[in-house]
Amino acid sequence: MTTASDLRSGKTHRDENFPVASWIIHPRHRALILAFYNFVRTADDIADHASLKPQQKLDLLDRLEDGLFGRNEDQPEAVILHRALADRSLAPKHAQDLLNAFRLDVTKLRYDNWDEVIHYCSLSAMPVGRFMLDVHGEDRATWAASDALCAALQINNHLQDCGKDYRDLDRVYVPLDALAAAGASVEQLGQDRAPPALLNCLQKLAQRTETLLHDGKSLGPSVKDLRLGLEVSVIQTYAEKIVKLLQVRDPLSERVHLSKLQFAGYSFTAIAAGLFQRATGTTAVSRTASGA
Repeated sequence: MTTASDLRSGKTHRDENFPVASWIIHPRHRALILAFYNFVRTADDIADHASLKPQQKLDLLDRLEDGLFGRNEDQPEAVILHRALADRSLAPKHAQDLLNAFRLDVTKLRYDNWDEVIHYCSLSAMPVGRFMLDVHGEDRATWAASDALCAALQINNHLQDCGKDYRDLDRVYVPLDALAAAGASVEQLGQDRAPPALLNCLQKLAQRTETLLHDGKSLGPSVKDLRLGLEVSVIQTYAEKIVKLLQVRDPLSERVHLSKLQFAGYSFTAIAAGLFQRATGTTAVSRTASGA
């Protein structure tokens, strides 16, 4: 029997555009976070697999869900996560939501408007932040800011990879009404360089995403766990740098990703800023509001 593991792309947590169970996170949480990541990465690779037919993908995602809930033991990543969650008395709800996002990736190739994209993010991105908060025992009052940050991260990724997603998967997360309003078309995503109308559309979406990042700005300082708060500050900084690139560059022809050196530099800057905020009881949001 072919398992989901056999279809992995080879991508690991070290290849992501954001830290996963980094050294900032307390060691006691890393095994569970990596189990969650490996489960999600496996499901994502199934949804994106080039040679599988849609029904094959959906069947494999169903088998992963059965393993997540302990109904089978033939999918290793699902079994490991099921046991890790049970050890911490955590429900599989967030992982299940992500499976539903990957089912959408198989069955829904276009999004009519911003609200549909946000709904997709509520399954594909927001559960990741909620999982991290639950692992650390944080108050669910932090979920709103986390949801905004996670949605922004997801949309950043959609804009960064809009050309590749269209060419390789015929998948378009750019809202169709935004394309129409700009006088652009889906087919332009397949070009080597974005025409002015498409570039204008993508950059306006990046501006809208920046508003989400502002809504998520309070998350890092508001979580109780120091290490998680610093990790959030690092992620927030990465996202802010990327969204600025997306507002001035063409993702079809220019680099809109951070280099490893930039990742390192921004990480230390964000950690220092996060420690300062906690020491002084201030946040970037409050300083901005006061004109500082």
